[in-house]
Amino acid sequence: MKQFIYTLIAAVMLSACSSVPITGRKQLNLVNDSEVLQSSLTSYTSFMKTATVSTQKTQSTQVTRVGKKIAAATEAYLRSNGMESEISNFAWEFNLVKSDEVNAWCMPGGKIVVYEGIMNLVSSDDELAVVMGHEVAHALAKHSNERMSQQVLAQYGAAAVSVATSGKSYATQQIAQQVYGLGAQYGVMQPFSRKHESEADQIGLILMTMAGYNPDSAVTFWQKMAANSSNSTPEFLSSHPSHSTRIADIKKWLPDVKSKYAK
Repeated sequence: MKQFIYTLIAAVMLSACSSVPITGRKQLNLVNDSEVLQSSLTSYTSFMKTATVSTQKTQSTQVTRVGKKIAAATEAYLRSNGMESEISNFAWEFNLVKSDEVNAWCMPGGKIVVYEGIMNLVSSDDELAVVMGHEVAHALAKHSNERMSQQVLAQYGAAAVSVATSGKSYATQQIAQQVYGLGAQYGVMQPFSRKHESEADQIGLILMTMAGYNPDSAVTFWQKMAANSSNSTPEFLSSHPSHSTRIADIKKWLPDVKSKYAK
């Protein structure tokens, strides 16, 4: 019986594998795009009803300007790599909201929210592109789909996956609430795993470079984030890479990114 369950899980995972754009990493994808987009739009709409849109016009304009360039680079990549059909999954929106929290997020579908708090650490369009590229990368890599898929498999088992993911099932909707934090005024997106965060750093670095921004600014921006952070949680207990790990990885990726993607 145990062997049968293992075989069933393996079959489900093989049949539900997809590849992350740019990195090519294989990922589990048990939930369809339309259901993910619907649930994320519900959360985004709920959030925007309670959030206060920033009155900082210069910063709001900056967020929109940089966001549009990152979005254009993302769509250009999809077109040039035979994934033009994926563009229909994005309906880009860029919002700066009033909050001292040092945060930003991008929902599946390209709904991007930046908090005023993080703008205090941004001294140029290049540094803002680090933030926007990272957040768009989560959406491009379908990290939310993957996390929902992992939770479906963990909670309902391989035998129930087909039921749990059919149509707009109650099970999948419940998992979406956990992933997106429905009903929360702030902290809409729950933390991604360290693997997802690192992958978003790498993809985001490439997207901002393709958009014409200076990727070296990623190092200075994350150094500012490290200096501003009071988090002393050990890396192995955190859902994010440590600042030192993140900066070291970016420095490691930079030569290849600049040689391949810089305009």
